[in-house]
Amino acid sequence: MQATGVMEKSAIERRTIRKVVWRLIPFLMICYLLAFIDRGNVGMASLQMNHDLGMSARVFGFGSSLFFVSYFLCEVPSNLAMQKYGARIWIARIMITWGIVSAATALVHNATTFYILRFLLGAAEAGFFPGVLLYLSYWIPASYRARIVATFMVAIPAASFIGSPISALLLQMDGIGGLRGWHWLFLLEGIPTVLLGIACLFVLTNKPENATWLDEDERKWLINALATEHKAPKKVAQMPLTQLFRNRYVLCLALVCTCASAAGSTLGVWQPQLLKSFGLTVMQTGLLNAIPYAVASVLMVYWGRRSDRVGERRWHTVIPMLLIGLGLLATSLSGALVPTVAMLCAVLVGAYSFKGPFWALATGMLSNSAVAAGLATVNAIANLLGGGLMVNVYGWVKEATGSYALALMPLAILTLVSVTTLLLLTRNGHARQLTNKTETV
Repeated sequence: MQATGVMEKSAIERRTIRKVVWRLIPFLMICYLLAFIDRGNVGMASLQMNHDLGMSARVFGFGSSLFFVSYFLCEVPSNLAMQKYGARIWIARIMITWGIVSAATALVHNATTFYILRFLLGAAEAGFFPGVLLYLSYWIPASYRARIVATFMVAIPAASFIGSPISALLLQMDGIGGLRGWHWLFLLEGIPTVLLGIACLFVLTNKPENATWLDEDERKWLINALATEHKAPKKVAQMPLTQLFRNRYVLCLALVCTCASAAGSTLGVWQPQLLKSFGLTVMQTGLLNAIPYAVASVLMVYWGRRSDRVGERRWHTVIPMLLIGLGLLATSLSGALVPTVAMLCAVLVGAYSFKGPFWALATGMLSNSAVAAGLATVNAIANLLGGGLMVNVYGWVKEATGSYALALMPLAILTLVSVTTLLLLTRNGHARQLTNKTETV
C-alpha cells in the first residue's frame, strides 16, 4: 500500500509539472523572445541608423546604455507592483508599453530623441525578467527550477538567432513608403509585442490556487509542495528595501550576474558592427551574427538540465563564467573572421548557460518574503553595471583604439572578478547541493 501511495504521488507530480510547464513556459518564452528582439534590434539598426543620424561610437554606446539606467531605476518598483497587482495584469502592462515605445523608436531623428526613447524603453521593460522569475517561483518547485529557467531563457539567444536575419531582411525594405529600412525594423518588430501583451490577460493565471486548468489533486499537490519549500531556512530573510541593497549576499550575487549580463548586453549591441568590420554585407552580417546564438540556445538548455540532474549549482555557474572570460580574451587577440566567430560562440554559450544554474542558486538563497525585491535588485544592479556601464566602456575603448576586438578586454577582467566573488560566496557549500534529484519533465 505504501509503495502504491508513493507511485501515485510521483504520478501526480509528473502530471502536474508537465501541465504547468506546457501551459506557461512556451507562452512566456515567446514574450521574452520579443523582449530581447525589441531590446537588441538597435544593434542591427545601427548599421544604417548611425550613418543617417551622424552618431559616433561613443554617442551610440551612451544612448544604448540609457536603456539599462532606467531599467535599474524602475526594476524593483515594477517587481513589487507585480506582487501587488498580479502577474496577469502587470506583465501585460509591461509588454504593451514596451511594444509601443519600441515601435516609436522609428521616430528617432537625432541623438537626443535616441537617448529619450532608449531611456523610456528601459523603464517600460523593467521588471519583466525578475517578474517572470518571481512568477515561476509561484509555480515551479526548486528541484525543477534550473532546467525550467534555462528553457525559458533560451529565448534570449533565440531572439538574436531569429531576430538578426529578420532584422537584416527588414533593413532591405529601405525606401518603401518613403521610410528607411531601420524605420521598418522598429515598427514591424514593436507591434507584435503589443498584441502579445493583450494576450497575457487571457493566458496567464496569477497563482496555483486560481488554476482551473489543473485538476483538484494536482492543484493541492503543487500548493503543498511550494508551501513546504517556503518554510526552509534561507540566506536572505525579509528586510527593508534599503537594507536589501546593502546585503552582502544580494550585492555579491549582483556582481556575479554582472559578468554574464555584460557579455550578453555588450555583444547584443556591438557584435553586428564587430562582424561587419570584416567587410561583410548587411545580410551576411545578420546571418553570421545568428550563429553564436544558435549554438548557445542548444547548450544552455542542456546545461540547465544537467545542473538539476546532478543537483549542483556552484560549478555549473562557475564553468560558464570561465568560458566567457577565455572567449573574450581569445576574441580580443584574434584578427581573423572564422576564429572570431568561434570565440564569440564560446562567450555567448558561457553567458547563457550561466543563467539557469545561477538564477536557481539565487532564488534558493532568498526567503519567500525577500524573493521579489531580491531578484529584482540582483537583476537591476547587474543590468546597470553590465549593460549601462560596460556597453559604454566598450564604445570608449573602441573609439580610443579603433579596434572592436580590443574593446572586449575590460569584459574579460570583469569576468575574473565575478568568478572570484562567486567562489568566495559559496566556499562553505552555500546553495551547492540539492538533496533530491527529480525525473525529467
